[in-house]
Amino acid sequence: MRPGGDRRIGWWAKLRGWRQRLTWWQEFPILIVIAFCIAVLFRTFLVQVFYIPSGSMEDTLRVGDRVAVNKLSSRFVGPVRGEVVVFRGDAGWTPEITSTDDSGLFGRVGHFLGSVVGISQASETDFIKRVIGLPGDVVACCDVRGRVMVNGHPLDEPYVTDNSPFGSPGSRQACRVRAFGPLTVSPGHVFVMGDHREISRDSRCNGEIPMDNIIGRAFVVVWPPSNWEPLPVPDNFRQVPNPRAFAVQALPADVAAADVSLFAPVRAVSLYPSRSVRRRLLW
Repeated sequence: MRPGGDRRIGWWAKLRGWRQRLTWWQEFPILIVIAFCIAVLFRTFLVQVFYIPSGSMEDTLRVGDRVAVNKLSSRFVGPVRGEVVVFRGDAGWTPEITSTDDSGLFGRVGHFLGSVVGISQASETDFIKRVIGLPGDVVACCDVRGRVMVNGHPLDEPYVTDNSPFGSPGSRQACRVRAFGPLTVSPGHVFVMGDHREISRDSRCNGEIPMDNIIGRAFVVVWPPSNWEPLPVPDNFRQVPNPRAFAVQALPADVAAADVSLFAPVRAVSLYPSRSVRRRLLW
């Protein structure tokens, strides 16, 4: 057997011998610490449970629900139209809750332990909304049926409850009026809206959110058991054209044809004479 293998077997034998010398009451705290470290790593990099503090996403999400959020999706895949995301709001976003005072040591420790399993109150800077537009998308409302349009495609949104009324938006009521735009989503940002449009304060008045602020995608309601359900992307969002296709469709026919012709193959013409031509010139 190789020397390296002997060392590994010897290390494992020492570990087993050390564990056998421990009593159950000595081993139990160690197992608790190991389990806690695994839970912290899992929460930090993979999945975290978030508490829903407000009704801005009703009836998809209700106050008191807990949702599991996939953090890998925001790091490796990026946002998708129609998915529900948790994000950190900038200074312009008005908190939907008032956090309790966790200034003391025990308060901070209790809040952190609760956040590991999703039982503590949400942070004032964390929000949950639905992604409507991606970078480059043109978002507007409304068509003749009062629907939000993304790149000219109207969205049928059966999950929306208590939609905003029609009217002229005012400075303090911009999030409670249905009509807005058209707006072109900036690079590196997304346009989000709540499902409870009449009370949700979202990108209509607070502006776009940076993609770097997205914590992850909420993919399932995990608590209470009576509300358990997955949070899939509605099929209607898959029919939204990409921004370039929409831009070409929106152009007049002659301009669109000219735009497409830019990508037609062009035969290269050399300005330098070929060898046969040079030979004739020399003679």
